[in-house]
Order: sequence, then structure tokens, then C-alpha cells
Amino acid sequence: MITMLNVDVPSPINFLQLSDAQEWERTAMDRPFRLDMFQSISDSLATHDSQKVLELGSGPGFLAKYLLTSMPQASMTLLDFSSAMHSLAKKRLGKLIKKVSFLTKNFKTSGWNQGIGEFDAVISNQTVHELRHKRHAETLHNQVKQVLSRDGIYLVCDHFFGKGGLENDQLFMTVEEQTRSLVGAGFKTKVLLQLGSLVLIQAT
Repeated sequence: MITMLNVDVPSPINFLQLSDAQEWERTAMDRPFRLDMFQSISDSLATHDSQKVLELGSGPGFLAKYLLTSMPQASMTLLDFSSAMHSLAKKRLGKLIKKVSFLTKNFKTSGWNQGIGEFDAVISNQTVHELRHKRHAETLHNQVKQVLSRDGIYLVCDHFFGKGGLENDQLFMTVEEQTRSLVGAGFKTKVLLQLGSLVLIQAT
């Protein structure tokens, strides 16, 4: 679906409701290439010796559990606007929870990044499209830059629009648009992996 509207796209899911969060959790890991992306994210974090990691839109903790299991030296801050998602993540993480802090904040609002500290890495895994319109992406990337350490890395995984990708050109960007939004926020970029409709971009 190609549209020309410059308005936010409503979400079909109410992530604040536990029942909706559980239904999303039930099927999420069945989607193609998620584990491939998780491994690539883990490899990039390990290469940069990232020990203090912020995940935006952390959801029910799938990626956090994967990373904390493969990177025992790391600690993570999980940021999500949904207390329901945090509840699911706490259950999933089990003993790993001692390496985790939780922030209930909405990255769509101004000031979400104030006072949360500095990080070696920030991860956005299929999160940017939850801004509900691609025009907000560069603002988010600018906010992320403010909480990254000088040598920190920002890893952005999301669906792309275009051939082989998804069809909504308001939620999803072409790979070139994704790269351009990061460059506009002052990052240098590198495409790490592209599989199916997903692309993983590293920004420094």
C-alpha cells in the first residue's frame, strides 16, 4: 500500500493492555529472520565491547534475554511505554533480571532521554515504525545521539519499504531513507544485514 498522507498511522494493537501484549508475544518469534538479526546485533555489540546497553521498545524481553545470555558482562536498560510488556519481560528474564533496569517511558515524547544516563550502545529492534510515521525518525535518532557515549554505537533494525519489503510508505522507509534519517542526525552508517523485509543498520 502506497499512501501520500503525512499523518500518523494508528496502531492496530493496544500494547498497554496485557491481553494484547500477550497475543503479540505469542507469535513474535515465529516471524522470519528474528534470530538472525539478534545474532548480528550481538556480534556488533561484542565487537565494540558494549557493556551498558539501552534497548528502545524492549517489549517482552526476547532480545534482552538473547543478548544477556550471550554477553554475560553486559547490563541493559529496557525502555518501553507499556507496563504490560515490562511484566512479560520480567517473567521471561528470570535470574538475568539482576542485570536489567526498567524504564517506563514513551520514546515518542520529548524529553524521554533526559536523565537516563549514558550508554555504550542503543538498540532499536523493529521499533522505529512504532513512531507511527517515518517523519519522526530523525528526531528519535537525534535524541538517541544525546545518550550515546562518544564511541557508542546505535543499532537500528526495522522493516523497509520497497521491493522485497513492506508496502506502507508512511510507517516504513526505504533503506536509503533509513540511512538518510540517521545521517541527518549526525551519524555515520553501515548496513550490517538485510534479510527478507528487515534491514539492520549500524550508526556511529
